[in-house]
Amino acid sequence: MKVSIVIPTYNERENIEKLIPLIDKYMQGFNYEVIIVDDNSPDGTATVAEALSARYPVKVLKRPGKMGLTSAIYDGIRAASGDVIVVMDADLQHPPSLLPRLVKRLEECDVVIASRYVKGGGTRGFSSWRQLISLGATVLARLLVKGCRNVKDPVSGYFAAKRDILHAWKPIEPRGYKALVEILGLLRPRRACEEPYIFERRASGKSKLGKKVMLSYVRTLYKLNKWGFTALALLLVVTLATLVYLLLLALLG
Repeated sequence: MKVSIVIPTYNERENIEKLIPLIDKYMQGFNYEVIIVDDNSPDGTATVAEALSARYPVKVLKRPGKMGLTSAIYDGIRAASGDVIVVMDADLQHPPSLLPRLVKRLEECDVVIASRYVKGGGTRGFSSWRQLISLGATVLARLLVKGCRNVKDPVSGYFAAKRDILHAWKPIEPRGYKALVEILGLLRPRRACEEPYIFERRASGKSKLGKKVMLSYVRTLYKLNKWGFTALALLLVVTLATLVYLLLLALLG
């Protein structure tokens, strides 16, 4: 069995230099490859990755510019030669020590998700606001996307799956940032399992979370369940209007 580890990158030069040796350490005994999908990082991430390929089984897929995280994952999956494919971030928030466990559990599961929200999992070093955003995104996915309802962390960026399952996926929001939500929503794998881990602050570099990421996520949810999304939006509008009305009544006596 061969394992392909797909890592999308943009300005992750410092982290890649640390991550690849760690992956090699924990993947001893496995036939594996690392596929770096780089969106023309100005900091020279691709150059560093190519230099690392002299010592480690690293392939570098260079794209002309920022084309979206979901499409980077998709391109990496298509370039992978492994029977098993793992997707992880480059920023060291996804511990390489978990790789063997994710791969092992595929013997009993179709998809294995590194999860913050099962027993033994969690987050460390994040503000309450950041944790609230993450929890809100998780609740929305579980509420609106049928394939996510029995998964506690459907927005995780760290997961493993069998090659034949992932090859059935075609992105509906290529410039999106939550590939797993799409995979679960479109493919609805029969056996989705979760493995606990602690999600920590990135070692270096800048977080990609921002308004663009949030809007893209909203579009993804809408495309996966237009009727449910519209109904939820209407419910929120009616609830807000009711609260405003009651507040005005109270103020006017």
